[in-house]
Amino acid sequence: MINGFFRRLMRSSKGGSKNVAKKRLKFALIYDRLEVSDDTLNNLNRDIIEVISRYFEIDKKAFKLDICRYDDVSALVVNTPIIATKHKKRAKSKKAK
Repeated sequence: MINGFFRRLMRSSKGGSKNVAKKRLKFALIYDRLEVSDDTLNNLNRDIIEVISRYFEIDKKAFKLDICRYDDVSALVVNTPIIATKHKKRAKSKKAK
């Protein structure tokens, strides 16, 4: 998952190898400070998709999980296209006898 994230990030980067190197270093530092392993991110990714899928039909291939850092604050950013809302079937009430 992380490798795919970095590949997408690097493809969309403009401004040459200097900016690409800066972005790579920035993300490496974020993950190091948070001590987030690839296994943890993969498990988190799977769990979030599972929970969201209970309520919405989503495009799982377009699901994107990022960790962003601004100053001293880290944020988990989840982005996924929602295709439709799932409606739970209402339980039939028992008729009073």
